[in-house]
Amino acid sequence: MKAREFLINVAKGAAIGIAMIIPGVSGGTLAVMLKIYDKIIASISGLRKHFKESVLFLLPIVIGAVLAFAAAYFPLTLALEHYPFPTMLLFAGLMAGSLPKLFKDCKVTGFKKIDVALILIPFALVIGICFIPGMGDVDLSENMPWFQYILVPIIGVLASCALVVPGISGSMLLMIFGYYSPVLGLFKDVFVTPLHALSVLGCFALGVIVGFFTIAKIMQLLLKHFPRATGWAIFGFVVGSIPAIVVAFFSEYGADYLDAVSISVAVILFILGAIGTYFLAAYAEKKFADTEDNSQPEEQSNQ
Repeated sequence: MKAREFLINVAKGAAIGIAMIIPGVSGGTLAVMLKIYDKIIASISGLRKHFKESVLFLLPIVIGAVLAFAAAYFPLTLALEHYPFPTMLLFAGLMAGSLPKLFKDCKVTGFKKIDVALILIPFALVIGICFIPGMGDVDLSENMPWFQYILVPIIGVLASCALVVPGISGSMLLMIFGYYSPVLGLFKDVFVTPLHALSVLGCFALGVIVGFFTIAKIMQLLLKHFPRATGWAIFGFVVGSIPAIVVAFFSEYGADYLDAVSISVAVILFILGAIGTYFLAAYAEKKFADTEDNSQPEEQSNQ
């Protein structure tokens, strides 16, 4: 791999890394927009058969994602600590802006009556999760209950959806289950209680790695054999995630953080986030279409 290509993939990995840490933005969707999603899935699935090629392609993307995570960590934690409602409404807006593009992509594969159920079931499921008693009351401190060492890897598997499943935000899943802030807090705890914080983060990372490879394989099979059903199920999940973010806010923070200024800023950020994501998706689609048009004459001349 040439140095220029390596740096381009690092930049793409950084964009995906930022998407992975922001609830409401799907790293998988961004990978599709950057036209590297199929190659990421193929590299993960073919890691054993084509180990060297897969690692050389995935390495700069991972490096970029890690660097982006480190850069975005403190601004994001400060925003959630001091301005939780505007920040979370921004996340909801970012997700809302991706819906038109997602709906358009799903329509390409067709629509049947059964797809109504495929939309409604994930929609109800993601909202229903928010109302499970104690779902937002997560303790990952030194005094956390023993069963969290079992749950944390499972949550890590869910978080791996951020990259593997287009349209689904792993960070948003963490927020709905109440693990988003506690997991982010562990990175700060590394300087206070290093042994405990690193052991819990290790459990989480184990889940992410297992989920990354397992879900990539499952998604490859689903998109190959059931593309229409898979697309509409993802659409229903994303639609349900928007109100779920609001429910998650009240579950974690309550109404104490709400006032007229906070609500006004939150509404503005929601609108700006939705507009920004919508035009980003539209720009990426146009750029992809232009690339396809430019490549066709070259292919025809080679025949």
